[in-house]
Amino acid sequence: MRSELGAKIESEVQEALQADKMPGCVVAIARQGKVVYLQAFGNRRIEPSVEPMKVDTVFDMASLTKPIVTATSIMQLVEAGKVDLDAPVVQYLPEFRGEGKETITVRQLMIHVSGLTPDNALRDYDHGWSEAYAKICNLSLLSEPGKQFRYSDVGFLLLGEIVKRASAQPLDEYARQHIFQPLGMNETGFNPSAALQDRAVTTTQVEDVWLQGIVHDPRARRCGGVAGHAGLFSTAEDLLVYAQAMLDARSEVGALLQPHTLATMTKAYDAAGNVRGLGWDKRSAYSRNRGKTMSDAAYGHGGFTGTSLWIDPQLDLVVLFLSNRVHPNGKGSVNDLAGTIGTLAADACLADPAP
Repeated sequence: MRSELGAKIESEVQEALQADKMPGCVVAIARQGKVVYLQAFGNRRIEPSVEPMKVDTVFDMASLTKPIVTATSIMQLVEAGKVDLDAPVVQYLPEFRGEGKETITVRQLMIHVSGLTPDNALRDYDHGWSEAYAKICNLSLLSEPGKQFRYSDVGFLLLGEIVKRASAQPLDEYARQHIFQPLGMNETGFNPSAALQDRAVTTTQVEDVWLQGIVHDPRARRCGGVAGHAGLFSTAEDLLVYAQAMLDARSEVGALLQPHTLATMTKAYDAAGNVRGLGWDKRSAYSRNRGKTMSDAAYGHGGFTGTSLWIDPQLDLVVLFLSNRVHPNGKGSVNDLAGTIGTLAADACLADPAP
């Protein structure tokens, strides 16, 4: 990696802090299995009191829940022969039928071409997941399955339910047993402990209470903090462990996925004109947080709270950007910053070493 990378990242981050794009962030970069950059900037809260950001801060990962938890769980269940990507969803969720939904496949949910709405009404979740699930099963489609890319939280809520039915374990328990514990990710999961909550970023104020270690996403919050689309909390160090396990799975059968399963998950799929992996982004309308000079093999995802993870197997590179840009007023904006940092990191790999 080029030696000036750190100075360039710091300059970009300080500019964003001064422009109130976020209260603070943690940036981590790994190359060829080694952490080459890990730095905290700014604050993890500014209301109701100021607390500095630290590298061990716990973050609300928001939609990074989708690939790290839900999609990874689905792919493990595919390996185990318990889920077929091309089977109709109704095979696993018999209640999910009517209005043309019977033809939607698991794979179509994974690449967001199911035809489902992005989100159904928040009031549908007021009485918890069971009633919300019944309402989802009664939804009409907005387009024919496979015909249109429409990023959908609803689709990943259903995938979380498929994990539960196929594994006979709730999503959070399955992920803890089959993803986090085998990798030693002891500070990752849903509904973090009081000790982890104390180290968590503060996000939004809800009914005069500042959320800290309680999921920001209102639907996940109404589902008890566990959902297929949001709810995960983690730290930079733990996420680097996960990313390295994904890179290691290219050539060895590790704790996460077999090589052929990883290849299936992370290759390019045509999502009605967007390029997606299974649960991952590659090049789509949501790729502003992607490094422009990353290779075509790169895959990643972002989260509404201001989180982003990109893994480039061709460059053997991991770029992790974690912030709480929704604090204190929901007006922060970090996708461009995350993308710029990804570009700087990829360029540092591609450039000839300085003499």
